[in-house]
Amino acid sequence: MSLDLGLIGQAAAMFAVTNVDDLVLLAVFFGQATALTVVAGQFLGFGAILAVSVAGALGAGLLPDGAVRWLGVLPVLLGIRAVWQARRSGDGGPPPATGVLGIAAVCFANGGDNVGVYVPAFAATGPGGLVGYSVVFLVGVAVWCLAGRFLATRPGVARVLARWGHVVLPVVLIALGVLILLGAF
Repeated sequence: MSLDLGLIGQAAAMFAVTNVDDLVLLAVFFGQATALTVVAGQFLGFGAILAVSVAGALGAGLLPDGAVRWLGVLPVLLGIRAVWQARRSGDGGPPPATGVLGIAAVCFANGGDNVGVYVPAFAATGPGGLVGYSVVFLVGVAVWCLAGRFLATRPGVARVLARWGHVVLPVVLIALGVLILLGAF
């Protein structure tokens, strides 16, 4: 079995371009939840994106056109819930998206646009390429988690997240959801 550096480069570039917005979310999540929770949620959410993308590629059109953007409703609802909980508790309280399933749901919703990019690439690459893309993407998730953790542990970023995280998270979630709904990604 040979190592296809071209495919690895393509997969790495595709992952980076389609997931650059996740770095902000990861930094916010790392500022508000344990590292294990964030990493588990991110892998679970991205695993779901990967599974849907593979199914879409294998099923050739399994996902209807335009349906992916409706995933934006989820981060909007989570953001509204975070605002409601922050107002109710007065101190920001625990945001709803800091558990494993909440982080996974936000990752999945945020990556809904990725499905539209991954399905045609996966469909065109064949079984070997599909495995290569999947491995590179999962390594990319690990790298993104490290980068998000790095950002969250910078003293300046950590101070901002500690003081404003309960405000930043809902704003980022709602903005992200609206952008997904509008098809801006």
